[in-house]
Amino acid sequence: MEYKEIYRKWLNSDNFDTEVKKELASIADMEEEIQDRFYTSLRFGTAGLRGKIGAGTNRMNKYMVAKATQGFAKAIIDKGEEFKSKGVAIAYDVRHFSKEFAQVTAEVFAGNGIKVYLSDDIRPTPLLSYAIRNFGCAGGVMVTASHNPKEYNGYKAYGPEGSQILEDFAIEIEKNILDIKNFEDIKTLPIQEAKEKGLVKLFSKELDEKYMTDILSMTINDENLDKDIKIVYTPLNGTGNRLVREILNRRGFNNIYIVDEQENPDPDFSTVGYPNPEDPKAFKYAIDLGKKVSAELLIATDPDADRAAIEVRDSEGNYQFLNGNKIGALLINYILSQRDAQNNLPDNSVIVKSIVTGDMGKEIANKYGVETIETLTGFKNICGKANEFDVTGEKEFIFGFEESIGYNYGTFVRDKDAVSSTMMICELAAFYKKQGKSLLDVLNELRQEFGYFEEKLISIILEGIAGQERISRIMEGFRANPIEEIEDIKLVKTVDFLKDDTGTPKSNVLKYYFDDGSWYALRPSGTEPKIKVYIYSKAENLKSANMKLDMIEKATVEKIDRIS
Repeated sequence: MEYKEIYRKWLNSDNFDTEVKKELASIADMEEEIQDRFYTSLRFGTAGLRGKIGAGTNRMNKYMVAKATQGFAKAIIDKGEEFKSKGVAIAYDVRHFSKEFAQVTAEVFAGNGIKVYLSDDIRPTPLLSYAIRNFGCAGGVMVTASHNPKEYNGYKAYGPEGSQILEDFAIEIEKNILDIKNFEDIKTLPIQEAKEKGLVKLFSKELDEKYMTDILSMTINDENLDKDIKIVYTPLNGTGNRLVREILNRRGFNNIYIVDEQENPDPDFSTVGYPNPEDPKAFKYAIDLGKKVSAELLIATDPDADRAAIEVRDSEGNYQFLNGNKIGALLINYILSQRDAQNNLPDNSVIVKSIVTGDMGKEIANKYGVETIETLTGFKNICGKANEFDVTGEKEFIFGFEESIGYNYGTFVRDKDAVSSTMMICELAAFYKKQGKSLLDVLNELRQEFGYFEEKLISIILEGIAGQERISRIMEGFRANPIEEIEDIKLVKTVDFLKDDTGTPKSNVLKYYFDDGSWYALRPSGTEPKIKVYIYSKAENLKSANMKLDMIEKATVEKIDRIS
């Protein structure tokens, strides 16, 4: 059906409320806007749904959420009565319409006779994963757009293990969604009626207590720490505030300072705009407070509190941003070295990282005889290994991480977890402070031992139909004609994760290895209209590593620019 026809159907149908029709009427003379809202439907993939909030098939709204949930509900029902009887868990973050979307999701599951455990308030994403495992659910939904701008919201679908669904389940759900021809075919039960019938039950702070108890059980050292270390924390107006602060308080950290302007929920993220702690600009307010109180460490979590980044004060009183690769390496070094020293590191231990995550963590793990397993991007794949080991008993998942500031220590949550990660970051910082070292000092020691691993991420935004087509041409251009040589480094290996037998599911990712240990990879984003170029270098000193980064960036960007 042509997009204008779908637009008119939405505008004139009795299925849509007055607010939707009013919004659509306001764009009647805006051809490009109509096309963008209706030329396609939000696709349900392994990341669920994510898009701008608004009326239309290519937008996040209660109708598209209901349609996705009907498809999810049918997939659960098709697996049999025993599976259906397990129910689902639903939680939501601070964004516009998150609570409303969560309620619609609950009403559709209940309308299909599926029991719902619904959060009574905003919750971090990792707690949704924890809830699924705690209640023994068939799956779950987290309403969040993670670190995207305020205009976005999203719908993350989870399986019974508490990790995000994999491709086979996503395909099944998407097929069910495509089979829904009319919105009136979606089964719903009003939330109050669903509660009265026992189909919707709220979960509250009792579950938070169990979650925090499990996080606290992951403590490695508690006596030989300097808990007076001064730490600034910002939840960036998201869901991390209450649980992160409570965990640190219970651990006895005495000097935690909160960024007042970013303490409480704000769906507009007024002080930060783009609430992504992977971007150093998100630390502006934290730096101001850090200088005021002479903090040694700054920590920021994203709005749904599944990712965390840090800045560390240097010898001159300035704050240095550490990206996900460096934080991951510090955590791996601390966890493995201390567990090895305490003789409680299992012989079959593994760490898991994505194929576009740096290699310093892998070399540290080698030192302690710990295997590194690589997966496709996303914690659905990283924690998928923990799910696999639950069945086989072959290995013990110790730690998972990826370059985009996501980490998970332990297995009681099957997603990245900024709440537990923040506790571990504070613990390791306090451990080394007791020895007179900052995290920058520790990082430099690791560089001296393992080499300088530097990296750069280039994100090229290409929106709309034309953008998607150009992304396809760029990938095919590199696939057909890779860069063979850059200055004095030569290509020695190419991996095409779409066509080669890599031991991972097929994915449109290209990775190119050079003879000096440097490499780069190209990957279209699964959730945003962009193509990403991951560049990694390895050298004996920082200057040389950065020079190699610049060389590879120049060569790859020039090739991309030539592909129109």
